[in-house]
Amino acid sequence: MDKKKQFQISFVLSRVLNSGIIMSIEKNEKEINGLEKLVAQITKLSYVSVFNSYTGALHGALNGKDIVHGDFVTLSNTSENEQKFLNWLGVFNLNNNETDAFDRISVSWDNISDFEKVLLNHSTVVVDLTDLGFGPCAVVATDEKSVWEKSERLKIFGAFDLRTMWTQEESHPDIQPGIQFNYRVSPLVAACAKVSLIKRGVAVEN
Repeated sequence: MDKKKQFQISFVLSRVLNSGIIMSIEKNEKEINGLEKLVAQITKLSYVSVFNSYTGALHGALNGKDIVHGDFVTLSNTSENEQKFLNWLGVFNLNNNETDAFDRISVSWDNISDFEKVLLNHSTVVVDLTDLGFGPCAVVATDEKSVWEKSERLKIFGAFDLRTMWTQEESHPDIQPGIQFNYRVSPLVAACAKVSLIKRGVAVEN
């Protein structure tokens, strides 16, 4: 890693670690929500759900599109790991790059300043933020509320679970999945990703 990228990472870490952000599922936790709002602003897609891994976000996007075990999906240029994960989910990939079910992009320090320019005209996109170097983190951004709801519902302690916990009333039982996964991202990782996207690769000391 070159010195510029090292400085960018250390700048973000110093900002976040001096802010007092901790692991939290409290109502006043703002980092995950802040990252969601920022990604929505950058991608111009209305609904965003944050996950603690790229495969979690991929799973969320598939579930949001009602693509489950035994179904078919079209995702072009999948990596070996993506294909293994699809196999594990029991989802068959048709590999037709003309009709991808949703867009996918990995954000690094090399493309953070303008990654949204290469996004295709999809209503749903999976954005992998792991290569920024702060830990596994990815998001599902979409213009379809139903996709967001089903993606978010897949997470243990996602927005719907927390709402249920705080109000003691079941939230959206009609979209409750058969199984949920530990896909909730650390607020500390979300904060680092958020600051990185705010700066868009420009690290300054003031």
